[in-house]
Amino acid sequence: MTDGIDPKGLVREAYRIDGISIEECRSIFLDWALSLPEGQESGMAIRRLLERHATAPEGHPMTRVLTEGLDVSPEPRRRGGRAGRATG
Repeated sequence: MTDGIDPKGLVREAYRIDGISIEECRSIFLDWALSLPEGQESGMAIRRLLERHATAPEGHPMTRVLTEGLDVSPEPRRRGGRAGRATG
């Protein structure tokens, strides 16, 4: 199933790969994050993916990567144009 929280079905496929490594899951996670639609809040999407895949085998590396993704604060983004140059 592809949808707004897994647009390319990458996470779904990661859970289907037997013997997938943590490194492969991190690579998939990065691709997934870059595929999110503009404006989609990643924390909410990760929580929904964790709910969706709650029945995955215990200790699955994708679950670990998704959980780690919740702990990462998004980097502040630079504002462009006049708003980025204006001070105080």
